[in-house]
Amino acid sequence: MEALKPKKGILMAAEPSITGDLSFNRSVILLADHSEEGSIGFILNKVLDHNLSELIPGIKKDFLVYYGGPVEQDNLYFIHKVPSLIPDSIEIAEGIYWGGNFEAVKKLIQNNLITDKEIKFFLGYSGWDLNQLEEELHAKAWILINEYAQEEILEKNYHNFWKEKLDELGGEYLIWSNAPENPSYN
Repeated sequence: MEALKPKKGILMAAEPSITGDLSFNRSVILLADHSEEGSIGFILNKVLDHNLSELIPGIKKDFLVYYGGPVEQDNLYFIHKVPSLIPDSIEIAEGIYWGGNFEAVKKLIQNNLITDKEIKFFLGYSGWDLNQLEEELHAKAWILINEYAQEEILEKNYHNFWKEKLDELGGEYLIWSNAPENPSYN
């Protein structure tokens, strides 16, 4: 079986050995871009204590906002599945898009034409310089997951996402998926 390589649209689950890293411990990341210049991804399962209406004036809907990663945490990013409604979207994987015209997004929200099952917002992103991600993969910091359902990206309950991905992997990961987040609490 050929080993998976990082590529745009793949999921990355943090290896159980990443403990004590507040940014990436038990993270599941959607890799939004991977090129010779580096890689960009968004942590899908770490919701913040803020909602969109607190961050964007004029928005009255309480969309959740996720911690996308430690880079540019003062910038808002979004992924979605409605490129026909959001001009300038970039396809990440089949049915999943990144960015686009934010004025169009605001109008869609204000007019109740988009739901939290169609769009997900992030403060910051996860970024890797050229070869940095490959070095982390070689050090076994990440598990690459190529097959997933589109619904998992935008509609999934974020609380159990990492555990569910490890359960799907089976084997030695089953033990880790049920371990407490801080093993010293066991």
